[in-house]
Amino acid sequence: MSEVAENIKTTETVAVQPKKPAEPLLSKRRKRLMSDPLDEDNPITVQVLGICSALAVTTQMKPTLVMAIAVIFVIVFANLIISVLRNLIPNRVRIIVQLSVIASLVVLVDQVLKAYFFDVSKLLSVFVGLIITNCIVMGRLEAFAMGNKPYDSILDGLGSGLGYSWIILAVAFFRELFGSGAVFGFPVFESLGLAYENNGLMVNSIGAFLIIGLIIWAQRWRNGYVEHN
Repeated sequence: MSEVAENIKTTETVAVQPKKPAEPLLSKRRKRLMSDPLDEDNPITVQVLGICSALAVTTQMKPTLVMAIAVIFVIVFANLIISVLRNLIPNRVRIIVQLSVIASLVVLVDQVLKAYFFDVSKLLSVFVGLIITNCIVMGRLEAFAMGNKPYDSILDGLGSGLGYSWIILAVAFFRELFGSGAVFGFPVFESLGLAYENNGLMVNSIGAFLIIGLIIWAQRWRNGYVEHN
């Protein structure tokens, strides 16, 4: 009887562990997954990734916008797929699986462009295919999607894709405006009645380097970023 009473007493004194509340869909941590790549951890200006496409496809706004949408699509869905499969992927073949997923999504994007936006597809040429080797996409799969849940991986991919996109769109805006006096093919200076001589430097990749350099300078000045040895 004493043993039963002792067990009852022990049971009564055991504290019931409260359930951990579910994290809000847009908690502070999750908001940072999307906001950090836009500024403080931008893939191009801070991580210095994806520079090749930022130089090559940004002569005009239209192909640049298509490229931005393509990269966002690929990185978001690649993150989602790898996150869902992360516990099933053997560690020794994870890079092969990641490349296969990215390649499949890029082929899908390429076929859609050729079917419905053939002119843009010709302008982008091989650079759509080079999304497969884009370090931003591979980096997010390896650094984040392989170790996090699908929803967080989607937010991370979306943030990185948007961070990449706004930089290349900003570069394309200035290159097309000063390189050909137009934006999305609309003659800006001509419509304002201003005489403007097209700047050949902006059509060259050197112009893209200059614009990216100015964006990096402005961003680091604003954030107070300092390189540490």
